[in-house]
Amino acid sequence: MHIHILGICGTFMGGIAQIATALGHKVTGSDAGVYPPMSTQLEAAGIDLMEGWDPAHLRPEPDMVVVGNALSRGNPVVEYLLNRGLPYTSGPQWLAEHVLQGRWVLAVAGTHGKTTTASMLAWILEHAGMSPGFLIGGVPRNFGHSARLGETPFFVVEADEYDTAFFDKRSKFVHYHPRTLVLNNLEFDHADIFDDLAQIQRQFHHLLRTVPGSGLVVSPANDNNLKAVLDMGCWTPVESFAVSGSATWQAAGRRADGSAFEVICEGRPAGRLEWSLTGEHNVNNALAALAAARHAGVPVELGLEALAAFRNVKRRMELRGQVQGIRLFDDFAHHPTAIQTTLAGLRNQVGGERIIAILEPRSNTMRMGIHADRLPASLEAADEVLLYAPESLNWDAAGVMAPLGERCRVLDSTEGIIEILRRETKPGDTLLVMSNGGFEGIHERILNMLEERT
Repeated sequence: MHIHILGICGTFMGGIAQIATALGHKVTGSDAGVYPPMSTQLEAAGIDLMEGWDPAHLRPEPDMVVVGNALSRGNPVVEYLLNRGLPYTSGPQWLAEHVLQGRWVLAVAGTHGKTTTASMLAWILEHAGMSPGFLIGGVPRNFGHSARLGETPFFVVEADEYDTAFFDKRSKFVHYHPRTLVLNNLEFDHADIFDDLAQIQRQFHHLLRTVPGSGLVVSPANDNNLKAVLDMGCWTPVESFAVSGSATWQAAGRRADGSAFEVICEGRPAGRLEWSLTGEHNVNNALAALAAARHAGVPVELGLEALAAFRNVKRRMELRGQVQGIRLFDDFAHHPTAIQTTLAGLRNQVGGERIIAILEPRSNTMRMGIHADRLPASLEAADEVLLYAPESLNWDAAGVMAPLGERCRVLDSTEGIIEILRRETKPGDTLLVMSNGGFEGIHERILNMLEERT
C-alpha cells in the first residue's frame, strides 16, 4: 500500500511514517519545513520527502493519505484530497487500526513529563527483554529514534491531548485504548484549542473511559485536577505515586537534587536508584514508569536496573556543550510549571554558581500570553534571564517581566542575546536555553561564539 503523510516532519507523524515503513508500506510525505533531525531519520528509512503543500504531491494518487493536525481547511493539498475524494485518515486513527489493535498499549498522558516518562517506560521494558514498540514525541537517547514497531504485544505511546485532525477535534489519546495508563499531571495548556481547564478534564475523562477494568491507571496522589477527573468516574484500579506523603509508590531518602532515592512500593522498600537525572519531577516520572512497567510484568528491581542506565531524551536538560568552563543545556520547557521545575533541579545541581536562563515563549499558549503573569515567579531560581520577545509576541514582555527587575532583559533578536552572552559570560556559568522550537539555532551559535572568544 502507498501511504502519503501530510505533516510528516513532526515527531508524531514522522514516527507514524517509520512504523508504516516497517510494516512494508511504501511511504511518502510532505511538510512545510523539511529539515533535520526528522528529515534525516526519514530519509535514512528510504522515505521520499517533498517540500510544501503542492497537490501534485498526491499524484499518482496514494492508497491512503494520513493527515497531520497542523493542516486545516483552506490548505491547497487538503482541498485537493477532499475534492478528489481520496481516502484519508488521521495519524492516531491509523495507528489505532493498523498497529495498536490487539496489543498491550501503555499510554502516558499529562501536561508535563509525557516524553520523558514514556521513554523511561519503553527502556524499562526493553531492558527486561520485552522488545516493545513505541511512538514518543522526542528522541529517547537509549534508542536513538522516536518510534519503532516492536516485536512483542507491548507498545508504549506518548498520549497527547492535542486535537487529532481538522476533521476530528477529539484529543489524540482517545484513539489508543490503553490497558495501562499513566496520568502524570494536569494543568491548563493548549489555549489555542481549549477554552478552560474543564474542557481538558473532559477529554482526559474520555480517555479514562477507554481503560478496561482489568487494566491499571497510575496517577499522582497530590494532583487535584486529576482527582477531579477520576471523580467523574473510574472503572479501573488506580495506583498513586508521590515524592512524599501517602501513595502506592513513594520516594524516600532522596538527595536534594533527585539523583538518588529509595523506592517504596505499597509501604515496603523496593530498592534504591542512583542515576544521571535530577529534579523532583524526574523522581515522579520514575515512580510512574516503574508502576506501569510492573503492571506489564517487570519486577521493580529490574525496573530500577534499567533506570540506572537511562539516558534522558534529547532536549530534556541535554548538555549541548561546554566551552571555557561554561556549560550550555537545552530544555524543551515551554510552560511556567516546567520552567520552574527545570530551574529548581538545575539549581540543586549547580549550587551557588550563576545560572543564565534564555527563554523563547514559542508555544501557542505562551505566545498568546495565557500564562504570562506566572513567568516571573517561574524564573526566580535563575540569576539572569534573557527573554526573546519578537514582534509577533502578543503581550508586553517588558511589563510582565518587570518584577524580576534588572535580572531580566527582554530582547527582540537572537543576535542581541548572543552579544550579551559574548560580553558577560565567564567560567563557571551555566546557560539554560528553553524553547519548544529551533530558536533560530541559538544553541550552536552560542557554542560557536564561545569557541571563537577563546
